[in-house]
Amino acid sequence: MTDYLIRGARPLGAAPADLFLSGGIIAAVGSDAGRLAGESSDLVTLDADGLVVLPGLVDLHTHLREPGREDTETVFSGTRAAALGGFTAVHAMANTTPVADTAGVVEQVWNLGRQAGWVDVHPIGAVSVGLQGEMLAELGAMADSAARVRVFSDDGRCVDDPVLMRRALEYVKAFDGVIAQHAQEPRLTVGAQMHEGAVSAELGLAGWPAVAEESIIARDVLLAEHVGSRLHVCHLSTAGSVDIVRWAKARGIAVTAEVTPHHLILTDELARSYDPLFKVNPPLRTAEDVEAVRAGLADGTIDVVATDHAPHAAEDKDCEWAAGAFGMTGLETALPVVQEVMVETGRFTWADVARVLSEAPARIGRVADHGRPLAVGEPANLTLVDPAVRRVVDPAAQATRSANSPFAGTELPGQVMATFLRGHATVLDGAPVAREEVAR
Repeated sequence: MTDYLIRGARPLGAAPADLFLSGGIIAAVGSDAGRLAGESSDLVTLDADGLVVLPGLVDLHTHLREPGREDTETVFSGTRAAALGGFTAVHAMANTTPVADTAGVVEQVWNLGRQAGWVDVHPIGAVSVGLQGEMLAELGAMADSAARVRVFSDDGRCVDDPVLMRRALEYVKAFDGVIAQHAQEPRLTVGAQMHEGAVSAELGLAGWPAVAEESIIARDVLLAEHVGSRLHVCHLSTAGSVDIVRWAKARGIAVTAEVTPHHLILTDELARSYDPLFKVNPPLRTAEDVEAVRAGLADGTIDVVATDHAPHAAEDKDCEWAAGAFGMTGLETALPVVQEVMVETGRFTWADVARVLSEAPARIGRVADHGRPLAVGEPANLTLVDPAVRRVVDPAAQATRSANSPFAGTELPGQVMATFLRGHATVLDGAPVAREEVAR
């Protein structure tokens, strides 16, 4: 196994230090790194002057589409995109075909991730059979499978039945699981095409009211409190949702929440283009909502930035707005967006970036060997970022199979220069590394 001496990187943006990676762990940091590296028989030295080193990023919300829609993404292509985005672990959503509602399907996805070797893939199990919201899926069997599922979600659909939601919250307590809710009251969003507000009224498009999200979150935090279980709120998008989660945390309820990169920067004004690239679930909200979710992320109300990477075939986006599919890609642009809206505005340090893109998602997803400190003896899952680079996003140059990035043609800061998974380089010099089988 190749050892790496990383010279002059800035851990979490702090003062430069050398890191020595050997045997899948961080073997030395600082003055000892060079000395120990001198004893290595298979050493690669990287000049990391000016680069920020972060613990490998962890995504709590990725759609890899396999099995079923390999024309839009596969586990291999999606995880290669993740590695290029600085990720070392992703959680794969359950809305595949067939649905990941059994031990067999989650193990299939888990094994595909192991074979690909780019990042660790942690399947998310469905809450209900077939995502139909009628009967609990095999939660216990998925938890006991080789994939060791700990997060369950019907994402793409809301678990709108309060009785089923209560039962799911009660069930996962037995193995310290968490229910991740797609908060969307379906009866308030029938036919909805975008955020309900002034822009939807002007455009004549059916509106998606903020209360459709907020009412489900309010119900579910109370259910979680009642049964003493863990709730995670997927892709929170409104100012009211931030207020509800803040209230619930102050009350001591075990709730966590995520926001997507696109909800941190884009608004419903983009719907004026009628370009389905900007059609997403939940919809892009107002500038006031964007400011509220940024503030909630900065003060810790929102725990995680999660990509909700949702690749689509060209024909599902190159069409009229009403026929367009909901969703955007995001694995390769998540870190640059966070740098743009949080670091470069002074709201975040690089330690905060590590908290919301690595430490918190690993903790919530119960991924023990990711999101760890950059310290001796820790797994060598890490990312090197050049924060000084600015690049124009070109979907055709990305590793994902789909081109539905809302940031196409946009200049964003930052470039992932290297990613390491247990000491194996998956990305070097900003390009994917030909993979050998990763030791596990």
